[in-house]
Amino acid sequence: MRTEDLIDALADKVEPVEPLRHPAARAMGWMIVSFVYLAGLVWLIGPRADIADKLAEPRFVIEIAAALLTSLMAAIAAFCAGCPGRPLWERFAPFPFLAVWLATLGEGCWRQWVQSGPDGLTFNIDLDCFQAIFLASILQALVILVMIRQGAPLAPMSTTGLATLAATAIGAAGLRLFHALDVSVMILVWQFGSVLLLATIGFLAGNRYLKWSLPKIDGGDSGHRQTG
Repeated sequence: MRTEDLIDALADKVEPVEPLRHPAARAMGWMIVSFVYLAGLVWLIGPRADIADKLAEPRFVIEIAAALLTSLMAAIAAFCAGCPGRPLWERFAPFPFLAVWLATLGEGCWRQWVQSGPDGLTFNIDLDCFQAIFLASILQALVILVMIRQGAPLAPMSTTGLATLAATAIGAAGLRLFHALDVSVMILVWQFGSVLLLATIGFLAGNRYLKWSLPKIDGGDSGHRQTG
């Protein structure tokens, strides 16, 4: 096929489309929906009895802020990953905040070790915590997964992984407002660990969920898709 014929064939198939908003604007819209859902969930279940005391603790506030910033930056990165031509470094934007979040939990584990010795790091099975994370994240996950399909995700695994990280991180932040669990090792394993597990599942499911390819021209399949 001559280049001129290819251009004509593509032009015949062009339909007017409305450009997507900037990734940051889309992420902020998603955050607003997420905050409304979490506020309703906390109101329905009831905030933890010591919420006022916890909000006066700097480490608790830093933990919540780091989780929320991880969520926001992961959402922006997911929407950026769905826009062809965006720089690769944007996909790594949430990880500094994820590291701060992990550091606050690690510092809490160290403090409990110093204060109570090995007994301060008691670990128990807590499947209720995983279920609570899932409940606090499910709506946000569904909304952001629908939103990222509106773009052209050439890197489907990165896009879904970041989207799932955004949903679970904000869910974990909301969970701390109504789930009275303050043993740092338990938070590290069952809350932070659940976030990483679900984000990994989202990453691995990217190729199945996001199938984007160039349109067929004259019966031939043109184009390819990245998987990273």
